[in-house]
Amino acid sequence: MVRRMLVAVLTLALRVFFRRIEVKGLKHVSREGATIFVLNHPNGLVDPVFLLCYAPRRVSFLAKAPIFKMPVIGFFARVLEAIPVYRHQDAGADVSRNQETFARARQLLKRGGTLAICPEGVSHSDTKLRPLKTGAARIALGVVAEDASLELKIIPAGLYYTAKTAFRSAALLRFGEPIRVEHVAFGADGEPPAEAVRALSARIESALREVTLNAEHEQALAISKRAERIFSAAATDAAASDADGDAKTDAPQSLTREVELRRRFLAGYAFHFERSPERLAELEARISRYEEQLKQAGVDLADLSAPVAAPATIARYFFTRVVPMFYWFPVALFGILVHYPAYKLAGAIAVAVARRSDDVVSTIKLIAAMLLFPLTWGALAALFFYLLGWPGVAVALVVAPVSAYVALLFFERLDGFVGGARAIRFYLTRRWFFKELLVERKRLREEMIALAEEAAAASAAAATVVMPAAPTSNTI
Repeated sequence: MVRRMLVAVLTLALRVFFRRIEVKGLKHVSREGATIFVLNHPNGLVDPVFLLCYAPRRVSFLAKAPIFKMPVIGFFARVLEAIPVYRHQDAGADVSRNQETFARARQLLKRGGTLAICPEGVSHSDTKLRPLKTGAARIALGVVAEDASLELKIIPAGLYYTAKTAFRSAALLRFGEPIRVEHVAFGADGEPPAEAVRALSARIESALREVTLNAEHEQALAISKRAERIFSAAATDAAASDADGDAKTDAPQSLTREVELRRRFLAGYAFHFERSPERLAELEARISRYEEQLKQAGVDLADLSAPVAAPATIARYFFTRVVPMFYWFPVALFGILVHYPAYKLAGAIAVAVARRSDDVVSTIKLIAAMLLFPLTWGALAALFFYLLGWPGVAVALVVAPVSAYVALLFFERLDGFVGGARAIRFYLTRRWFFKELLVERKRLREEMIALAEEAAAASAAAATVVMPAAPTSNTI
């Protein structure tokens, strides 16, 4: 019961912190049977919370032992049936106790349970996966060696954040193709053979790379993000132009598609970085000039699209989406006034505690908000009790959360409306410049497609090279 309540609260917290959450690949996750999730680890405790809330299984985690000694978090870890891992880098850790850890993990899997592991070992802000620890492979091979009839699957789970430290950003949880673990006999030391462990770890790493975004250089990841925004905006505008006068949808682009676009661009970047770096430099310079022109025009890239809606559609949008905002303004203003101090304090605490470690900022913000906002509601309830008695408490505990949510939606919609209005003004007053930006955006998109296609063609050509025959035996 406590676990279910905690999961419900954490799911709500994620839904508030992130404006948009996508979960893909659920078809790869069986609802029963022994399963190990392997998850990349870019965002502190937020990463396992995503898996806890959105995996269609009751998940237990391997978690570093110091977490169990932390107030509040340690309680949650025990409620969620986490299993402690003792690491060399943790002060005072007794790594010999990991034998007990492995034994508990194997018992869980033998019962058909689900275990989640972050095989990188630590949370980080690198642009690619860190070298994986062998714990996941050792546990998987060990439990199958003890019970050859057990059908164990390892499922890669990749997390992608558009801006992991930013409030109201977006996140994607993507499940990949499961890896079936074959039986191998224990070695003389009572452990799985080292060769089999290395081979399975390599398969896990390969599977994780398929569901995550990896870049060899930070510069490549940065320019891919800038390029993807231009590419997606150009594609959206092209789709809108084919709508024959209908209003284009305001639905955001799929995060899955965004990740795939960035993966393709990164492949093209890596290919041309070795062969034609001057072409990449020219592209980056063009992107920088384009972004500067947008800045001078005072228009956001997401709002840069030629108006294609009929007047009746615009009028309907105005009366159904814009006018109601004025009715909700008093509630939104109340929500801002009440919750702004807690919002700012949560951010300040995160910055102070994180100390430039971007991978834990969201974790601290989330924890701080989950404490400060209920305290704010309690303080408001106390004030209303003083003024109105117990009926005032009931009113406060309903009005406070509702006003916070209304304020969130109000100012997000207001921001979108202001951006759209600014773009329309730009279109009407400087149409020639507006059209020039649209043309350049289309050309940039075409260049990005060419980079990716050339890299893909080169990879396909390399794949046609005759490979040595596969060995007749398999160690895994």
